Amino acid sequence: MFEPNQPVPVEELRRRQDAVRTHLQTVAPGAGGILVFSRLNIYYLTGTFGQGVLWLPLSGEPVLMIRKGVNRARLEAGVRHIAPYKSYSELSGLCADAGSPLTPTLAAVMSGLTWQLGLMLAGKLRNHVILPGDHALALARMVKSEFELSIMRRCGAAHHKCLYDVIPTLIRPGMTEREIAHKAWESFFAEGHMGILRMQAHGEEAFLGHVSAGDSGNYPSGFNGPLGLRGEHPASAVMGSAHKVWRTGEPLMLDIGFQLEGYQTDKTQAYFAGPDSAIPDEVRRAHDFCIEMQAWICEHGKPGAIPAELYGHCLAEAERRGFAEGFMGLDENKVPFVGHGIGLTVDEYPPLASGFEQPLEKGMVLALEPKQSLRGVAMVGVENTFEVTDGGLRSISGDAFEMIPVE
Repeated sequence: MFEPNQPVPVEELRRRQDAVRTHLQTVAPGAGGILVFSRLNIYYLTGTFGQGVLWLPLSGEPVLMIRKGVNRARLEAGVRHIAPYKSYSELSGLCADAGSPLTPTLAAVMSGLTWQLGLMLAGKLRNHVILPGDHALALARMVKSEFELSIMRRCGAAHHKCLYDVIPTLIRPGMTEREIAHKAWESFFAEGHMGILRMQAHGEEAFLGHVSAGDSGNYPSGFNGPLGLRGEHPASAVMGSAHKVWRTGEPLMLDIGFQLEGYQTDKTQAYFAGPDSAIPDEVRRAHDFCIEMQAWICEHGKPGAIPAELYGHCLAEAERRGFAEGFMGLDENKVPFVGHGIGLTVDEYPPLASGFEQPLEKGMVLALEPKQSLRGVAMVGVENTFEVTDGGLRSISGDAFEMIPVE
């Protein structure tokens, strides 16, 4: 009686499954398939946000086993074998019944399970050798298809419209960070934001993003990003504080994500409370330096470029130009990267950071976020989402990066 809502095309799901299979042979040699537990990765491979386990064999058809919501999975999932289960002890029999038996050596996406559940799984599958297979999913998700890119391009366009065109008409000096955050949400929902941001790093949370006025941008942060924020409360260090007012003469940073059809774009827009002519020279120079670093990475970030080398260039330039102290954060807020992959989560592979030598590939999507902290003043800089093309990085979240004056 029901029709599925915007199902992922079966050919797209098969492409993703085959990509995971290809990478699995390098990531976990000897594994005959991979068990996938996290709901997001189950969605990536089947088209349904299922609570359960997916068995993806190297050869043979995938088997989706669902704890809750099997009827929804049958509506949405682009796989043939779907079955309910209650215990991990049932997995082996269900896969065998579907004609895709578990292999003696198999991989698992271990980050999709708690320690408790991992031990339980190992106990139920004690006759199997279980290898870590997380990186096979990371590498598959790293390169986007045209289906995924089309969603992210639409997401980025709406993102830019809100931050660059709409929000400057809704905010003004004298508003609190919290009031500004609510105006941002108002514009985002009006443009189709679907209400959630997803992080994959264990324990990280995001809700809209960071709203930081003035020296809030240097406030101590436990989030793995350069921009500090006071946040709503110690129990909810997101969005902005109801006690911090954006005052005339202060920069304001909105580092907030947009989500459309499961995919995120990341963008930071800097504003200034006052006319453009009143922006202090140190603020303008720092912001311009960040725009310059973003442009350099875009020019050189072609297929074959090495993430660690792109990051290294920015560090060297910050040192040479006198920006080293506050580049990518002050003190404990400083982070050791200048960008990251993005897609179904905000924080995907690869980071643009030391030690990451795998070359960029066409179809990857990266969030570049060169930012500069000014002690006692604010953080300034940019962040945008870029598609890797043969000619370099192409922004999908707008192409205007200046600080916007608001009076």
